[in-house]
Amino acid sequence: MVDQADLSGGRMLIIFPGALGDLICAAPAMRALARRHADATVDFMARAELARFAAEHRVAARGHSRAYSIDRREVAQLFDAARPIAAEARAFFGAFAQVYSFFAAADAGFRDALAAATAGRATCYPFRPPGLDHVAIGYLRAIGADSAAAPVWTVELRDDQLARAAARLAAAGLEPHNFLLILPGSGSPAKNWPAESFAAVTDSLVPRMRPLVILGPAEEAIAPIFAARGLAIMRELELGEVAAIARLASGFIGNDSGVTHLAAAAGAPGIAIFGPTDPERWRPIGRVIVMRHVPLAMLEVGAVAVRLAAVIAESLPDGPAQVRQSGEK
Repeated sequence: MVDQADLSGGRMLIIFPGALGDLICAAPAMRALARRHADATVDFMARAELARFAAEHRVAARGHSRAYSIDRREVAQLFDAARPIAAEARAFFGAFAQVYSFFAAADAGFRDALAAATAGRATCYPFRPPGLDHVAIGYLRAIGADSAAAPVWTVELRDDQLARAAARLAAAGLEPHNFLLILPGSGSPAKNWPAESFAAVTDSLVPRMRPLVILGPAEEAIAPIFAARGLAIMRELELGEVAAIARLASGFIGNDSGVTHLAAAAGAPGIAIFGPTDPERWRPIGRVIVMRHVPLAMLEVGAVAVRLAAVIAESLPDGPAQVRQSGEK
């Protein structure tokens, strides 16, 4: 139930329909929107898990945010052109001082209904704006913000979140800043480097740089490939937990995926492996090296291992001597 007195005049809402990688690419634009409303608190409407993540981790860096699922009934009511706008939708959306929607911007009926429900206090922007440059720059351009500088956004993490992540690592026999994060999944099999290749990369690092594999529900089928090597595996983590673990990693390697964007936004150095997707548009923002090959399966393990060892070596306090390729003296 929305507290009308709490929301009136003091809260703005951002509606965003995309997946995790989309959200992170749009985060600099969302922060720019928040800066236009100095006294407002920013709430988020997205897929339920993403809305909670955006609210908890202050994607727009403003006050105590609330999270709303984009599957709410009030959203569906804005698409019912055969009937007047439901009082329920008017009450919900009309409670916000301003609504910015990246959802259904091309649907004139939705735009008109949202404008009516908010008494004209709604602005719509394109989801995945067109262009040849990075999509994060496209979002900034779409909202009329400065897009000349490279977009930057870092996940905000509290000390208690990092402490819980360190405890999880300790339970798995891992030490903060002395482990490699492996992110072998993505939302599309076409974007996945073979799991066997990810596993083989770990063979080239000295034993003290232990790997940690994070798997989502869609990657459970590849778990035995990593388990056979005795690698630590974590499953069913919240997005905030993944970000905190990434912050404590010496480095990471992942596919073109949302969690790779998340690891980069958490500040971890790493390698993002790209195949069919254009990295000029979709590379993660951060200390990330992109390695691209088409066909993706033909990307050589040895080449990736060399680059990965260099990335990790640069991030360690003891320098390159702490991580070497197997066989080096």
